[in-house]
Amino acid sequence: MAAARFGVFVPQGWTMDLVEIQDPIQKYEAMTKVAKEADKGRWDSIWVFDHFHTVPEPVLEATFECWTITSTLSRDTERVKIGQMVGCNGYRNPALYAKIASTVDVASHGRLYAGLGAGWYEHEWRAYGYGFPETRDRMGMFREACEIIHKMWTQDYPEFHGKYYEIDRPINEPKGVQKPHPPFWIGGGGERVTLRLVAQWGDACNLGGDLDTLAHKLDVLKRRCEDVGRDYDEIIRSTGLSAHPIGPNDDPEKATAYARGDTSYEEYAQRTVVGTPEQIREAVQPKLELGFDYFIMSFPRVAYNQEVMNRFSEEVIPLFD
Repeated sequence: MAAARFGVFVPQGWTMDLVEIQDPIQKYEAMTKVAKEADKGRWDSIWVFDHFHTVPEPVLEATFECWTITSTLSRDTERVKIGQMVGCNGYRNPALYAKIASTVDVASHGRLYAGLGAGWYEHEWRAYGYGFPETRDRMGMFREACEIIHKMWTQDYPEFHGKYYEIDRPINEPKGVQKPHPPFWIGGGGERVTLRLVAQWGDACNLGGDLDTLAHKLDVLKRRCEDVGRDYDEIIRSTGLSAHPIGPNDDPEKATAYARGDTSYEEYAQRTVVGTPEQIREAVQPKLELGFDYFIMSFPRVAYNQEVMNRFSEEVIPLFD
């Protein structure tokens, strides 16, 4: 079993994780500070979302745009990869997406993880004037986009004429630094379309759910790989994780007080693995046994204090080597 790798989300506002900072420049610099801290640690990557409006509901609060911050963070860091979990296909023409990604791959000196999904947040689609196509159409657009992007990254004069998109020999130079192209992370677990696209075009997938759901999705992905003659083991299999390392003699409720804020310990512990590094390793073991080899971490209030993130990097990640 290969060593597991870890990425971490930086605060960009989408999950209301910058609200305690008033000045927009300082909000941005708080995000950048977290990225730089991760760059010094054992993290393989940093991640951003592709959203315009906050969750759980849209409010008048900062949410920094995905590809702008991907490009700036690529210049503010030196080592970590930078990924999107995941880019929304409906927000950019796929040929433009490929061009943007190629440029950022060069700007980062080959550190881009290019993420793409079909998109789901109806409120911001409509607010920004994209409409909100039916699921069938959004998935059809997604299917065509994946093929176009791959062509743009691998062919000199690509052509594509589909139901939703077409390209006519666009020049995309430079195509990027990484070969054969920037790693393509396809998000979502849809069995009829998305996992087929992962098998055909993806270098990585990102799945969520309980253990039974995750096991089922990986079984489907294996079958989709068999259908197209793809080596299943070539695909990075990632999932999200929230954990809070503490010392063996720490009181869990007291040790997590700063990170959880107004959230009760009971609620916090329901969605976050709280324990010693060894206990966290044990809790993650079932997902490793399923075949997951990449975990993307979320740390509450990381914009204001990076202690938990750094402790995870120093004490937990080495246990997965």
